[in-house]
Amino acid sequence: MIKKIIDNIEEIICLISLSVMTLLTFANVVTRYVFNFSMNFAEEISTYMFVLLSLFGASIAAKRGAHLGFTLLADHVPAIVSRIFEVICALAGFLFAGVIFYYGIDMTITQFQRGQLSLGAQIPEWIYGSFVPLGSLFLMIRFLELLVKAVRGQAAVREDVLADAMAAAGTDKEG
Repeated sequence: MIKKIIDNIEEIICLISLSVMTLLTFANVVTRYVFNFSMNFAEEISTYMFVLLSLFGASIAAKRGAHLGFTLLADHVPAIVSRIFEVICALAGFLFAGVIFYYGIDMTITQFQRGQLSLGAQIPEWIYGSFVPLGSLFLMIRFLELLVKAVRGQAAVREDVLADAMAAAGTDKEG
């Protein structure tokens, strides 16, 4: 049970943040049009939930090997060269996530030291700010996993989202 939660932590966080975004936005629209009252905090929290959703969604994509990639060159070179490309790409992703992590930590510490509060909800900004290093940490872990697999010569599991969607659409037309 615990292993399943850890393996799917990104999906759980994305589910929670998307649910919170949806509920808050719906409630805000209803209160705005029915009661002529706007919940100031709803847009603010939804925006920060979107940041969380984006970073953890990127982590899910890395885990599934579904990040955008241009494989025309890698598909037409020897296996060793293709493997080198995988190592370079995984390393670049890891370093990019590391930069986001570093500056996210710096931003969060600054927000904490200044005692900044959000305008709408009056929640300490560092709580929202911590979403950036947290999400980028998970992204670093997933790119590190890809890097280790590439260095060991293990084929990365690639999810072809477009092909899967087209296949599903084709089945729906027939059935």
